Amino acid sequence: MSAARAGANDARAAANDARAGASDARASDTRAGGSDARVLCSCAITGGMSVPGQSPAIPITPQQIIDSAVAAHAAGAAIVHIHVREPETGRPVADLDLFKEVLAGIGARCSAIVQPTTGGGVGMTIEERARVLTDCRPEMATFNCGSFNFGIFRVHHRPEMAPWEIEYLESTREYVFRNTFADLYRLAELFREAGTKPEYEVYDVGHLYNLRHLADQGLVDFPLHIQFVLGVLGANAATLPQLVHVRATAESLFGADGFTWSAAGVGYPAQFHLAASALMLGGHIRVGLEDNLRVTSARRAESNAELVEKAMTLAPLLDREPVDADGARQLLGLPARSPASPQPPPGAPASGPSPQLAG
Repeated sequence: MSAARAGANDARAAANDARAGASDARASDTRAGGSDARVLCSCAITGGMSVPGQSPAIPITPQQIIDSAVAAHAAGAAIVHIHVREPETGRPVADLDLFKEVLAGIGARCSAIVQPTTGGGVGMTIEERARVLTDCRPEMATFNCGSFNFGIFRVHHRPEMAPWEIEYLESTREYVFRNTFADLYRLAELFREAGTKPEYEVYDVGHLYNLRHLADQGLVDFPLHIQFVLGVLGANAATLPQLVHVRATAESLFGADGFTWSAAGVGYPAQFHLAASALMLGGHIRVGLEDNLRVTSARRAESNAELVEKAMTLAPLLDREPVDADGARQLLGLPARSPASPQPPPGAPASGPSPQLAG
């Protein structure tokens, strides 16, 4: 072979290697929707808008909620999102003592990011709703970004439901989940005072503009973490076009590097359809009995861990790399958890249980 031909062959080989390298780079970008391949899973353990008669799997007592959260963490959930319930009936409440018991119990048994709601209860002031912030100072909590109708009256009435459960479901025909601008301003201040990172709950696209307004007033810290909760009757639909729309809107308002995001689909199959979509688009995922009670179309879930396990099987199939709680803290910019971190102290009883809301 002549030196010229050998040189040409070497050049072609180098060009082929370069093309292969470029293809690998594109594949690496595509597998995570053009962003970080790491993914965290959040599990919403019990919720504040479902009732026990919908499923025996819904945890009710503090011990059941703690056990379910620890099991969900073992199954792969880096964040456990917490509501509490009246132990005797399962009625959703906003009792500070119950929050303290549950947060401390989970923190003593696993390293999950324990994320309570600030949804509050009917007639509660924003200070009352935020007592879980000011008294417990969790590393993360939810921050609802706007008011909207929240209807669950279409839930099927089962024979095993208590009269209060049916009344509770039907009452949501007239229910507005209230988050005024005055509420949002004050809540932003309370989050900062507590040193708690917000997870901004966005149920509709207008909530993103509310959040942009807060940012313009200097009331939020970047990067944000946004949870798109889609599928609630009264808010945005749990469809791929709507997820793409809210994600694109967030990017236009905050910049591609200004936020991380997660998707929660309400109901089945929305929970897993949105999980798969978020994985493809470079986002994170939320599952759990708060949002969905089925693991397949033919079978109700027996636990939160079962929902987490199903969702986590999707990640490697789409070349995403699940992270544990410590990895999630890195992704979210939270301080590393010390093994000696103190647990929330016991506190005085709350002033009386109120119906728990969303968020």
